[in-house]
Amino acid sequence: MSQSSDQLSITLKHSPIGRPYKQRLYLQGLGLRKLHQTVQRPKTPQVLGLIRKVKHLVEVNDQ
Repeated sequence: MSQSSDQLSITLKHSPIGRPYKQRLYLQGLGLRKLHQTVQRPKTPQVLGLIRKVKHLVEVNDQ
């Protein structure tokens, strides 16, 4: 299917408390629920767009 280099490791670093509701939805779309939670997502334009919307709340690493 996809290679490991096509994966992104996304970690929630800052709390969404006090942030606009849409930003919380973007985090939910990425599968992030708890602080310091890390998820693996494919490197697609859709995922990159979600990350761009909440780039100030997350940390992203290529794998």
